[in-house]
Amino acid sequence: MGLFDEYKEGYERNWERLEIRSNRASVVKKEAKRILDGKTIYAQIESRTGVPWWFVGLCHYRESSLNFGTYLGNGQPLGQRTTIVPKGRGPFTGPNAFVDGALDALRLEGFVGASDWGIARTLFRLEGFNGFGYHGKGVNSPYLYGGSTLYGPPEARAGKYVKDHVFDPNFADTQLGTAVILKALLSLDPTISIGSNGGSPGLEPDDEMAKDVVWLQHSLNALGADPQLVEDGRSGPLTRTALSRFQQQNGLDDTGLADPLTIAAIDRQLQPSSDGAASDIREKLESLQAAIRALTDRSDKVPSPVHVNTVGVNSDLAGIVSALGGAVQRVANTVPPVNQGGSQQDRLRRAIDLVSAILLPGQAKDAPLGPVNGALGQTIGNLLDGKKSAIGIGGAIITQLLSKLATSPGVSGDLTAVGTAVSNITPAMGLSPFAMPLFLGLAAWGFLGKLEKWNQGMPTIPLD
Repeated sequence: MGLFDEYKEGYERNWERLEIRSNRASVVKKEAKRILDGKTIYAQIESRTGVPWWFVGLCHYRESSLNFGTYLGNGQPLGQRTTIVPKGRGPFTGPNAFVDGALDALRLEGFVGASDWGIARTLFRLEGFNGFGYHGKGVNSPYLYGGSTLYGPPEARAGKYVKDHVFDPNFADTQLGTAVILKALLSLDPTISIGSNGGSPGLEPDDEMAKDVVWLQHSLNALGADPQLVEDGRSGPLTRTALSRFQQQNGLDDTGLADPLTIAAIDRQLQPSSDGAASDIREKLESLQAAIRALTDRSDKVPSPVHVNTVGVNSDLAGIVSALGGAVQRVANTVPPVNQGGSQQDRLRRAIDLVSAILLPGQAKDAPLGPVNGALGQTIGNLLDGKKSAIGIGGAIITQLLSKLATSPGVSGDLTAVGTAVSNITPAMGLSPFAMPLFLGLAAWGFLGKLEKWNQGMPTIPLD
């Protein structure tokens, strides 16, 4: 059971030693009474989740200072969708808004249906709301023990994370700890019973969830999470922030939660680029590369060079596209968009200019252009005339595949160079959001141009 087994004895030992500081006793008692005042509402939540009412009250104190107009999971107002982790929850409205929000928050934490509410489990779950970083600093967490002799001088060490990843060993937190308030609650309400493990042997619901969180943390680390996550199975603030960042970068709903679409996207990016069909894909790509080179190297309306079998190449191209279609879906990888200035039309024009300059340098022709081929002006139209379909079909496939296959063993040097260029150029120029639709659009545009030439009675090459 991971961290719980590691920390269990420490929680039990600290609970036995915990003493409320005399100068904080009155304020501790006051906060405990405030929790008691909300017992009726907390009991409604206990009846529907099995989570003890006093635990709900302690979480409520921690997250929003017992404000019943806030979401239990992060203290934000109930009447709006949450904007910090967990994001996108709510809004919760009506007379049962607090209860409904609390049910949602406890379910996300994996507490619903838990049976072990002994003191070790209770303290473990309470500390998990904030994270376990204090264990690595040799300091008892102020979120549990603030206001007791277990935290701060003269009896114990002080220290606090004053902001993300910044620990100040000289800072003494004045916030009351939840274990301290729980100790006062026990003296005020004798019906509260906390002892040894009252649950059945085996994994608790949050233990089961922790196994999935370990996979999530490991996966995000493999995909470059910064900072790297501690793979401890706790879905704390850092893990949820890293997940939120992944969702933003991949066009997913930004919730900070591992929903099915997010898990599928992570799994897809973790798939190795070289699988059982990799050699066949590389072979098809090399054939496609040869086809595109044959088309771009020859001048308009001039047959292909004699050493190129145009019939075989062009007829095989349809088979290449068909064979690679499934592979595109399997290994497709979304590149994070780059915010660039200008309108969408301006960005699309820059994209076409870039593709033209790279693939077709010095290929302008003097033949008059029709409305389709001249849609963006004579210069660009001439550059692309006769080659849009080839570039579009090839680019759509290469954009998705080469960035992954270029680093696989056995890939030719040409493919490595092209793959590196594609993966570096498109994000750098802000073209990532347009790469695939651009190439698909070029392919469709090419076929429209072909129809236009046919209507004008002009000869065409086998593949526009």
